[in-house]
Amino acid sequence: MIEVQLLAAQVIGEVLAGANLTEILRSLWQAHPRLSPQQRGAIQDISYGVLRHYGQLEAILRKLLNKPVQNKPLYYLLVAGLYQLCYSQAPAHAIVDHAVSSSREITRNPAISGMVNAVLRNFMRQRVQLLDQIKTDDDVARYSYPQWWIDKLRQQYPQNYEAILLAGNEHPAMILRINPRLASISQYQAMLAAHNIESAWLWGNALRLAKPVAVEKLPGFSEGWVTVQDAGAQLAAPLLDAGSGMRVLDACAAPGGKSTHLIELAEDIDLTVLDKHEDRLNRLKENFSRLRITGYHLACGDATQPAQWWDGQLYDRILADVPCSASGVVRRHPDIKWLRRSGDIHHFAQTQIAILNALWPLLQRGGKFLYVTCSIFKEENDTVVDRFLTMHNDASRLPCFHEAMHNGQLLPKINHDGFFYALFQKN
Repeated sequence: MIEVQLLAAQVIGEVLAGANLTEILRSLWQAHPRLSPQQRGAIQDISYGVLRHYGQLEAILRKLLNKPVQNKPLYYLLVAGLYQLCYSQAPAHAIVDHAVSSSREITRNPAISGMVNAVLRNFMRQRVQLLDQIKTDDDVARYSYPQWWIDKLRQQYPQNYEAILLAGNEHPAMILRINPRLASISQYQAMLAAHNIESAWLWGNALRLAKPVAVEKLPGFSEGWVTVQDAGAQLAAPLLDAGSGMRVLDACAAPGGKSTHLIELAEDIDLTVLDKHEDRLNRLKENFSRLRITGYHLACGDATQPAQWWDGQLYDRILADVPCSASGVVRRHPDIKWLRRSGDIHHFAQTQIAILNALWPLLQRGGKFLYVTCSIFKEENDTVVDRFLTMHNDASRLPCFHEAMHNGQLLPKINHDGFFYALFQKN
């Protein structure tokens, strides 16, 4: 347990210094191969949980400390301990004892261990009072997002910005996509029930599990019967409406969730999958292999530079799931809240319009182009779409009909993340 808290504090510190959470955890598993599944799970829970609630935890710690803690590893150890006391089911006395022991690994100063003990036990005594106090402190303490992020959502979504912020701090649901070529929704639900796994149908081929399970416990997972994919992301393939024999491009395709869905809905399309990162393409190939998908064309290249990879033949359908702030998927990637800066949004928008402009000439007349982001910021969505339409008089925007959308925007809720969809047709 001591090692778990220390390693979690290390992860938190590296992320808040600018590192990607997923990459840090991957490196940690490689550096500590003897960690048990339980230890890995605990480290991951603490790391994700602290980043979800970091604004709140920092505000609590400010009230508990007589003076700032300059030792960063020690500071993040205290934050980790507070998270466990607030949100975990572990016995409070065990959390405090382990934090005190862990502090001795950071410094041998007995006074420091005493301070850790005093701070965490003081929180235990004042928990209710402290949690009530920070609700009135400031927006960052209340919502656990940077102030610029809160201000932007308050301005863009004055009626429901608070619901959006709170949804982003929830644990994400585990959503499955059933392969319709191998099983119906009812058939697969029966298979899940036989394994004592509860599920509920959402829409299309999407099922929501009552409780997350390891993928190896999903019946037929290794045989390609099912894929783990957010319900919001599952709207892309149906909206693109790719039919038999069509030439289809999935730009920025890795890790391949939307590509594989396209094939499941129309198996005999002529599909090209493109991504600029070789390592991400390797992951895509693994997903295609598990689903027994062959016959696609793989291209490594920049979507803004078609001359590097395009064969000169026009496409009937293009899907561009473009790089973005990922502000709609922060419950799955809570480090994004603290890694993004307000100026990043402008740079993403510039990249997005560059991709649209570069790929548009590759589309056949009468063809359809689906623009996708996992962002909820309008600068990356409606603003980019409006700018694109003013630049291309041969483009018209088609409606994206779905009960959960409003003008193409899907806001994060319990059953899905936040996405934006805009469907264009070349006149």
